[in-house]
Amino acid sequence: MNFSPFREAGMKRALRDAGLAALVAAGLFVPLVGLRTEAVGHGVALSWHPWPVAGLVVAVFLGRLVWLMLPRRPAPRLPSAALARAGRFVAPVLLVVALAWPALPGVGRYQLDLGVLVLTYVMLGWGLNIVVGLAGLLDLGYVAFYAVGAYSFAILAQFLGLGFWVCLPISGLVAACFGVALGFPVLRLRGDYLAIVTLAFGEIIRIVLLNWTSLTGGPNGIGGIPRPTLFGLAFTPAGGPGSFADFFGIAPSITQRFVFLYYVILGLALLTNAVTLRIRRLPLGRAWEALREDEIACRALGIDTTVTRLTAFAMGAGFGGLAGCFFATRQGFISPDSFTFSESAIVLAIVVLGGLGSQLGVALAALVMIGGFELARDLAEYRMVVFGLALVVIMVVRPRGLVGTRTPSVTLGARRAIGAGFVAQGRG
Repeated sequence: MNFSPFREAGMKRALRDAGLAALVAAGLFVPLVGLRTEAVGHGVALSWHPWPVAGLVVAVFLGRLVWLMLPRRPAPRLPSAALARAGRFVAPVLLVVALAWPALPGVGRYQLDLGVLVLTYVMLGWGLNIVVGLAGLLDLGYVAFYAVGAYSFAILAQFLGLGFWVCLPISGLVAACFGVALGFPVLRLRGDYLAIVTLAFGEIIRIVLLNWTSLTGGPNGIGGIPRPTLFGLAFTPAGGPGSFADFFGIAPSITQRFVFLYYVILGLALLTNAVTLRIRRLPLGRAWEALREDEIACRALGIDTTVTRLTAFAMGAGFGGLAGCFFATRQGFISPDSFTFSESAIVLAIVVLGGLGSQLGVALAALVMIGGFELARDLAEYRMVVFGLALVVIMVVRPRGLVGTRTPSVTLGARRAIGAGFVAQGRG
């Protein structure tokens, strides 16, 4: 039998699909890459750069065509033994590297600050992973709890003169209360409706911070936020009595404060991870996972979905508040511009790309997305384009995230990882 007509039809479909992909790419890249603003006298004019657009469109066409023509093989249900063994060693290696990061050769102020930034997003990702990954509640306004924690510390420090360590648990509790306040109106909402309400909640918080000038300073923000101390010892570049350098008899340095901040956020992130892993093994954590898989079956089992939802929102919001408190003391100044929707989108992308419910996947995604793009600052002009392409590639290659497998919290007999195929079909 001659199969050439079938092959010719398949090639035509592939060319048509690749052409549509190139057309969509042209619509995206023409305004983003092809049109640029240039200063002309006292005004601004648009200039047209066709060659970068043409190159990107051709690359999309060829890439889509090659992808469609590749032979398809069914993906294995379960990971191989080698991959499973490798996964058990990744987390300890990352922990050792994180603990030793300030002492590694070549690590200076910039590398320490980058480490602090990555760990902040790791903590935010782990906090949101409770709501989205474990409980299955799509939250697009997580930055609101981040902002509540930061402003709680700033306001308490401004009006009551409280320090960082006193305000840290208070900020977490205040953010958790806001999480419960958000949870009550959305008890009956699911899916897209829940996402819209949480998005609105985040914008409401930002607008309140922007307009309540007597309390939050409005668009001017709040400055002069105190720095954290180590048992009362301040980290001052000039040293002096009562400073960390003077107490231990060493030369004062600005790097000492960055090392201290690094270990503070590392401790907070590890605390978030430890509490999350512990709760996953408790009845509450299993109720979150049951709510994520099937809410109707969850109710049929007698689980109080109201309490389950509220605890998920409160716990995730509390960790977001702790991260916000640290952000305020690290920056020394906060304003509503630091808590826009783009922050929520970045944290949600970290959770989705890492793998819903995967602690290790969230850490890897934050390391790649935050650390990788910071190191590639030469691509700042095309940062969002590269970011979007990376999202598309990962979603095509790894639709369940970087770590698409997970281990059940409770098992009968031997523990075995659940493959991404089973998880996608709701068999986990």
